[in-house]
Amino acid sequence: MQPTARAYLFGMVPLVDPFARAISYLRVSVTDRCDFRCTYCMSENMTFLPKADLLSLEELDRLCSSFIRLGVEKLRITGGEPLVRKGILTFFEAMSRHLGTGALKELTLTTNGSQLAKFAEPLAALGVRRINVSLDTLDPAKFARITRWGRLGQVLDGIAAAQAAGLRVKINTVALKGFNEDELFGLIDWCAAEGHDLTFIEVMPMGDDIGNALRLDQYWPLKDLRARIAERHVLTELAERTGGPARYVRLEETGQKIGFITPLTHNFCESCNRVRLTCTGELYMCLGQEDMADLRAPLRASPDDGLLEAAIRAAIARKPKGHDFDYSRQHVAGRMTRHMSHTGG
Repeated sequence: MQPTARAYLFGMVPLVDPFARAISYLRVSVTDRCDFRCTYCMSENMTFLPKADLLSLEELDRLCSSFIRLGVEKLRITGGEPLVRKGILTFFEAMSRHLGTGALKELTLTTNGSQLAKFAEPLAALGVRRINVSLDTLDPAKFARITRWGRLGQVLDGIAAAQAAGLRVKINTVALKGFNEDELFGLIDWCAAEGHDLTFIEVMPMGDDIGNALRLDQYWPLKDLRARIAERHVLTELAERTGGPARYVRLEETGQKIGFITPLTHNFCESCNRVRLTCTGELYMCLGQEDMADLRAPLRASPDDGLLEAAIRAAIARKPKGHDFDYSRQHVAGRMTRHMSHTGG
């Protein structure tokens, strides 16, 4: 029996892409601004969008609520740095109502940690239970170099505040050849001591030509990183998934969980359940493709959500099978000219 037009309109038919993948995870960038300038994410002298171009928090609420009505169960708030968006707690408060109804299973965020000392307690009060903190080094001088503007102490204080508020912290570390190779076991041991999960991420070819050339030099395949860990630890594969692209292992000696996000050495496209919404209303169906859908126009065209939901469904119908990132043969293939901060990673 074919779904009726009414069923589509009122969200009773879930979002499924052309490859039978149900879309249940939305990543939402609430700002392109950040108080850091990480070298693999954005240029040092970024030109940010005029604030007038950004969706209002009320518009972001309406967009996210439409996705939740259509079956999205996990919402991750990103940036830039999401916690520098003025009034951001009002948006988390608005999203927390969907946790209350049970329609949303998880509300979380990825942050650089700089603002957590201020925001950890209210985020926990609004239903956030775990967060991802981007941290590539525990060396203060190297941290200042990779973030350009950041201070490690501020981030560590923020992580401590998150723990005190009862938030589960996962550390996301971009594996960078020649930068944090020598800290591999230091990071693992620190996370074990602090009770944090840890996920390593391969650097992706995104940004301008200069940046992509740099990323070729920085690329550290996670199969090599994992092999180094296996020289010291017994690794047990875990079937566990957290709704994202990471594959996990348990280190038998410590019991801690280590994740690997490998968009290059082993892409995760076959199980991709997510799409990305920018702070201007662009919906990217794939991080590694340029195709996107403008949701701002149908959002603003009518106070009714019929046009918006039709546009969302049309966009999901264009979701590609996968991305084409490739660093083989000593050149960067499948690269994206937009910076990581544009789509929030």
